[in-house]
Amino acid sequence: MKIYRGNIIFTKQKDSFEVFEHGCVAVENGRVVAVAPNMDPWKGQDAEVVDFGDHLLIPAMSDMHVHAPQYRNQAIGMDLELLPWLENYTFPEEAKYADTSYAERMYRRFVRDLWRFGSMRVAAFATIHLDSTRLLMNIFREAGMGAFVGKVDMDRNCPDTLCETVEEAVRGNEALIAEFKDPNALVKPIITPRFIPSCTPPMLKACGELAQKHQLPVQSHLSENTSEIAWVSELEPESRNYGDAYNRYGLFGQTPTIMAHCVWTQGEELELIKRNGVVVAHCPTSNFNLSSGMIPIRTFLDMGVKVGLGSDISGGHDLSMLRMMVYAIQVSKMHYQRDKTKRFLSLSEAFWLATKSGGSFFGKVGSFEPGYEFDALVVDDADLNHSDYSPLHRLERFIYLGDDRQIIHRFCRGQEIPEPRIQ
Repeated sequence: MKIYRGNIIFTKQKDSFEVFEHGCVAVENGRVVAVAPNMDPWKGQDAEVVDFGDHLLIPAMSDMHVHAPQYRNQAIGMDLELLPWLENYTFPEEAKYADTSYAERMYRRFVRDLWRFGSMRVAAFATIHLDSTRLLMNIFREAGMGAFVGKVDMDRNCPDTLCETVEEAVRGNEALIAEFKDPNALVKPIITPRFIPSCTPPMLKACGELAQKHQLPVQSHLSENTSEIAWVSELEPESRNYGDAYNRYGLFGQTPTIMAHCVWTQGEELELIKRNGVVVAHCPTSNFNLSSGMIPIRTFLDMGVKVGLGSDISGGHDLSMLRMMVYAIQVSKMHYQRDKTKRFLSLSEAFWLATKSGGSFFGKVGSFEPGYEFDALVVDDADLNHSDYSPLHRLERFIYLGDDRQIIHRFCRGQEIPEPRIQ
């Protein structure tokens, strides 16, 4: 057993922080045993004590939606909306991942930067390419970080270089499932139809069958952009709404499901999300950059809809989940100006979204409660402290003013994670 000492901050519930100033968290076999204000519970026990002094000790971040092959395009093409942005920037870049040497160079930098910003768990889209998707999964595994990685499936409305048959998609997914089949592994496959406009009904049906056959999670996009929604209504005229289109193919909560964006989700579609337990990945920077709109996050939370935060590189321009917390709060404040009955997000709620709420998709992750996997960040915020701040004010300043330079240790499932190597 190891006992870590520091200024411990986490959220059991979204409405409040748990704070143990100069407290202790005991970890055994990668999981939290207990948290206490001092060493008294372990007096006389043979335990290794790691003292982080006056540093902050917080749960690591979970990025619920990110496109790994778009890493090179980060902060490029921000003057376009979603569909032309895909055609002009995203698809040409993703086609390059047929070359595994190019994929390795980019993916190693991508994983290293996730590590820099303290995201120890990630739900990532790859491309249609089997070999480079396998490579990304192995890079995560080598790094010791947790990830659901999806080989993207699409067979219409995309360049020929990114189009595959349903049979090819099934074979590729089955190969990855066979190779990464350990249910306790940190790196696992996730079924990933890109979105309905790029998948024919047979492709969507095959993806749903794969998910249910192997009891694998699903990730895709939902109601991000009004033009996209109109397109889906033309492609799936029998569906009641965009979410119902996924639901008809077994891709909407039949197994654990993440739907990114949901900017325009309301009414019957929102009720279906809640009823099916679908997780919404809120990606505020992407929604700003691609002029998609602003998610009504308070409505979702008040309804009990599951929500996490995503960077959505490269629609989003920033991998930092600290920034995602700030932007999520700011989006909610804009909604508050429209409707004062819908209070804006508190700091604890934003922190809970980035840690415990998002982390729950990966298991018992994102908190320091007993039984949770010890995913943690140690923050040396001395350069942000110009006065005698409380631990909570220090955390707030770190979220708003800090960056990767203040993160001095990173843990995933109890193991300290060194900087991943790059080419």
